[in-house]
Amino acid sequence: MADRKRILWVDDEIELLRPHLILLEQRGYDVSTATNGEDAIEMAQAQRFELVFLDETMVGISGLETLAVLKDIDPSVPVVMVTKNEQESLMEEAIGRKIDDYLTKPVNPTQILAACKKFLDSRRISEQRFTEQFHQEYSTISRRLMDQLSWSEWLDLYIRLVQRSLDLDAHPDVGLEQSLRDQWRECNAEFSKFVENEYPSWLVDREKRKGDTPLLSPHIVDQYVLPRLSSKAPTFFIVVDCMRLDQWLVMEEEIRHLYTVQRDYYCGILPTATPYARNSIFAGLFPTEINKHYPQFAIDERGSDEHTLNRNEKELLAHLLKRRRVNLSTDLKYIKIVDTDFGKRIEGEIMRYARNELTAIVINAVDMIAHSRSDYPILKEIAPDEAAYRSLTRSWFKHSSFYGILKTLAAVPGARIVITTDHGSVRCMRGSKVFGDRETTTNLRYKIGKNVKADDRDAIVIRDPAAWKIPAGGVTTNVVIAKEDRYFVYPTDYNHYLNKYRDSFQHGGISLEEMILPVVVLEARS
Repeated sequence: MADRKRILWVDDEIELLRPHLILLEQRGYDVSTATNGEDAIEMAQAQRFELVFLDETMVGISGLETLAVLKDIDPSVPVVMVTKNEQESLMEEAIGRKIDDYLTKPVNPTQILAACKKFLDSRRISEQRFTEQFHQEYSTISRRLMDQLSWSEWLDLYIRLVQRSLDLDAHPDVGLEQSLRDQWRECNAEFSKFVENEYPSWLVDREKRKGDTPLLSPHIVDQYVLPRLSSKAPTFFIVVDCMRLDQWLVMEEEIRHLYTVQRDYYCGILPTATPYARNSIFAGLFPTEINKHYPQFAIDERGSDEHTLNRNEKELLAHLLKRRRVNLSTDLKYIKIVDTDFGKRIEGEIMRYARNELTAIVINAVDMIAHSRSDYPILKEIAPDEAAYRSLTRSWFKHSSFYGILKTLAAVPGARIVITTDHGSVRCMRGSKVFGDRETTTNLRYKIGKNVKADDRDAIVIRDPAAWKIPAGGVTTNVVIAKEDRYFVYPTDYNHYLNKYRDSFQHGGISLEEMILPVVVLEARS
């Protein structure tokens, strides 16, 4: 049969293995045999085998010598060495020569079949099991959406969706991507309704809240940073701009050999954009409260340069420490990494910052990747979908100064590291018309201006921004915030901008990806 997997078994006592060969044939494998390395090499050159069982001790060239040649012919073919010799030095040499597994003689049928399933059938078995679990989880989530979910239930559902997305990355051929996209959209539609109904009640003082409510951006420093301050060991507070949970999880995989990870979650404030969310984190205040108590640091996008809207983060954090009566033993340090060269410089100097009690670091690279993908076609080609976007994030992280900093800090005794983000991003696929004047803010996921209008099926229309703690000013000023995967487009030259921003990663609106955010505490394994 054309789909029978081909196995080559090389052993100078092959006749003694006849029962095993018959068993493999009965299980649907096509088995060829050779009694020496020279014949095995000749056969491997003439046809491709999916698996090789290779005796370690044979007349003529040895198993290790044969292994080297077989790997030169086709490195992708797994080779299982079968040996009587259990010496550690032999195993190390075999592993060094890229052996895939080994069995010790005498072998039994269970060992042989397990090796075949591992190298020949594991993908099929794994995909079959994944598909079954996917459909079960899909049904479970669909049923849960019929109920009125609490914040904790939404958090659990979001984590499940993210994990299912990561699992699907490892099974790209099962054909379930569209089903997952449809469920993401369905969940975001219901989550938008949940946020519209519940969000205003989350903005009251924490001690006055009722029921199951999330931590919000202004609570992060109080909850995670201040309790860890110590004059005896450094604390690093790292905010990665525009980092989604799935992006953090692929980074987390790369540092688990260095750190144990405590991962919690919080809800980013609206709009889920840097001027509001990140200032709120550093100030420990909502945006309207910043404007009230610190007018010199007031947030006002209209007429402001977007690059200056977060220039006072160090000062806001210093004022938060003062309000909490926290006296640091050393000066507060603040670093914003906006380019590769500066990041590498900080990586090289990070031990100097480890002498300080508190260092805050902002890393802009992930946000830059998101925005650059819209501007440069080559990046959209490299990361055409969510899975590739995660892969691009992993590639950046492995070569970044961020990773280098974490590797160095893993060796600092007692170092406390808290990592979070100000907001996530969502892949925007559907445009929605918006109407506003020239003074209206420019973000694609929210608009603040005089009498801004949008379809309330696509956006939340906030006529009293102060009630949502959004600084707006003026009785005629209102806010519209996009739901789900919508993005705003003005009627002028509508089709041009509709196509330009379709399939771009944006933030500022209401979605699971933008609002449910990781906050992580790392503890060095050493």
